Amino acid sequence: MSSAAEVARAWAAADVDPETRAELEATIAAAEAGDELAVAELADAFRGRLQFGTAGLRGAIGAGPNRMNRVTVQQASAGLAAFLLAREPHPSIVIGWDGRRGSEVFAHDAAEVFAGAGVRAILLPRLLPTPVTAFAVRHLGTSAGVMVTASHNPPGDNGYKVYLGGDDEGSQIVPPVDGEIAALIERAASTPVAEYPRGQVETAGEGVWDAYVAATASLGQPTHEGGPRVVYTPMHGVGLETVEAVLAAAGFPPFVVVPEQAQPDAAFPTVDFPNPEEPGALDLAFALASAEDADLVLANDPDADRLAVAVPEDGGWRMLTGNEVGLLLGWDAARSARGRGALAASVVSSPGLGAIAEAHGLEFVQTLTGFKWVSRVPDLVYGYEEALGYLVNPGTVRDKDGISALVRVLTLAGELHERGSSLAEELLALAGEFGAFASGQVSVRVTDLARIPAIMAALRAEPPAALAGLAVTAADDLSLPEHGSIGDILRFSLADGTRVMVRPSGTEPKVKVYIDAVSHEGSPAQRVRAAQEKVDAIAEAVRPLLG
Repeated sequence: MSSAAEVARAWAAADVDPETRAELEATIAAAEAGDELAVAELADAFRGRLQFGTAGLRGAIGAGPNRMNRVTVQQASAGLAAFLLAREPHPSIVIGWDGRRGSEVFAHDAAEVFAGAGVRAILLPRLLPTPVTAFAVRHLGTSAGVMVTASHNPPGDNGYKVYLGGDDEGSQIVPPVDGEIAALIERAASTPVAEYPRGQVETAGEGVWDAYVAATASLGQPTHEGGPRVVYTPMHGVGLETVEAVLAAAGFPPFVVVPEQAQPDAAFPTVDFPNPEEPGALDLAFALASAEDADLVLANDPDADRLAVAVPEDGGWRMLTGNEVGLLLGWDAARSARGRGALAASVVSSPGLGAIAEAHGLEFVQTLTGFKWVSRVPDLVYGYEEALGYLVNPGTVRDKDGISALVRVLTLAGELHERGSSLAEELLALAGEFGAFASGQVSVRVTDLARIPAIMAALRAEPPAALAGLAVTAADDLSLPEHGSIGDILRFSLADGTRVMVRPSGTEPKVKVYIDAVSHEGSPAQRVRAAQEKVDAIAEAVRPLLG
């Protein structure tokens, strides 16, 4: 314990944040008094450095190199500044932030470090959605962008998301750049952050936000009848102001907003996890939608880069899966593409997008998991990933954008509403045209991160011979070169064509299983039922495999 306490005390002495310093000193005292939880917290906080993962840093807020705090944010900024200065003589960067704990302070710290290193630093004018930062990289022509957010992670987390401009067109960073930046962060960490030079920071005018609002509103086409009645929630995040401005600019009527979740609140008091995919997260929205006799529920996650859609069903509400929305928006994009360009989805997303692409004479590209890969597909018309991420406007934003996706869903829903139809009925029509593609997901959240590689290793060593009575005809390790070195993903192909994929989450302490089945037999409704029955049976069969 003494060596761990000594390292922690050295960190506390150099910590520039009195809040995390006080928290750390209290943890050290508790650990030395024999508190096992405090001992474990110190061990984890100082077991290594928070690593670049999904396009940057993401982790729990707290003291220590394995946490998000003012020290690690400034070290990351110094390393990123060194990277940018090595690439060009006069680099620039735009920095945005959301409503999470520490986001504004982290953004200002980062901007001052960039400016002190010789990088022109431009702060967005206030807390704004992640897509506005992604848009700003291209709109302002900066060398890079940073968004301080942990998206839909638990309330105690924050993150530092990095975009590159120029030839990267505002996409998130990918290997080997992340590794190069990580090495420069390690080098920067050898100097106490108190000794980093600070510089003068610029603040962008409202014109950046105005331009994003105008570009996003241009995607919308309101109907003469006003369209469906919509209940909306930003889930305690930063989406509401921008969504309302986009709706007004496009000419849509205002939404009914869930009042308890309307304003940014870093505590996320009405949800266990601020992720629309989590059970119960949309309960308030569903209750309000029923009371208001709404036709549609739309939700953004806290930084508004994801979109959830729910429709009425059997007197209640059913949230559409990311794949269902992905296929609706893919069909919407394909019919306007005039046979030119590509539709793209991550490898764990529904293969149904491929059927839509083929029918419309478009290329279909499956990418590695993560939107940093989807957004980089050449000649991209539309891309999505099953985790509620959609890119409908690659000409202006090269990342998932829950607000522009909302506009296209609202436009499509309005078009269908005017014809006496709905999103649910259109999904049936797609099943009749392309086959019914059903998807499901099973995930296991862990507290001991060592369980994740253990689960993956066990499945590699002894893959299942059958699932739900269906033979496993192929078990492929997609991390191997013969399968494209796609990543830490296992793919099991079943005798009836069902596909099962297993991988660790890139953003949360989870192992995820993705199940995709298709049916071409019978009426559209029969196809949908048959495909879903396959998915449900496989879901039950895979749970014991996850321990």
